Amino acid sequence: MPRDIVLLGGPGAGKGTQAQILQKQFGYRQISTGDLLRAHVTKGTELGKAADGFMKAGDLVPDDLIIKMVEGELQDGGSVLFDGFPRTVAQAKALDALLESRDRGLPGAVYFEIERPMLEERLLGRWTNPRTGRVYHEKFSPPKVAGVCDDDGGPLIQRPDDNAETIKKRLDVFERETMPLVAYYRADGRLTSIDATQPIEHVTHMLMHAIGVEHDHV
Repeated sequence: MPRDIVLLGGPGAGKGTQAQILQKQFGYRQISTGDLLRAHVTKGTELGKAADGFMKAGDLVPDDLIIKMVEGELQDGGSVLFDGFPRTVAQAKALDALLESRDRGLPGAVYFEIERPMLEERLLGRWTNPRTGRVYHEKFSPPKVAGVCDDDGGPLIQRPDDNAETIKKRLDVFERETMPLVAYYRADGRLTSIDATQPIEHVTHMLMHAIGVEHDHV
């Protein structure tokens, strides 16, 4: 499997959890366009100023700006996980061209496959520690005390976008945007699908196998 990996899957599929494991155990760096945009806007970079103008106008940030931000993140070398990017086939092609131009080769893609009803159930039951980002689920991974984080004893919250109406819209967007990407990476044999309905440790095992790293190291 190539050194760089695109993670695909709906909100609630578990990409973030598995990305953290890969970062801690194998030194992968996670690149999220949402984080990139916020960092550039906060720092007031030229790219950030340009992007902020589009966002304040309610427009999508153009692909060329996003690609330039991603390019800047590749300066450090090392293997990268792309989470939430690319969002379109056009972005996927631009990312392919960028990585090949830097002699990194084409990225592989892992699709966290899970049916929509389970995604809805997972998202509706999520509780988050706003201080650390740790996520719990009232059914699948509850805290020891309801509403309280196991780590710091502070209160847990439900994100504003984890309500039924917003979840439906988020999943509609995912299906519209992501499924063409699944087809794009599958067409030339770069896609590996894994069953994301399994327990976290099973998903980790399948992911390790998919990207060619030793699960014994986890």
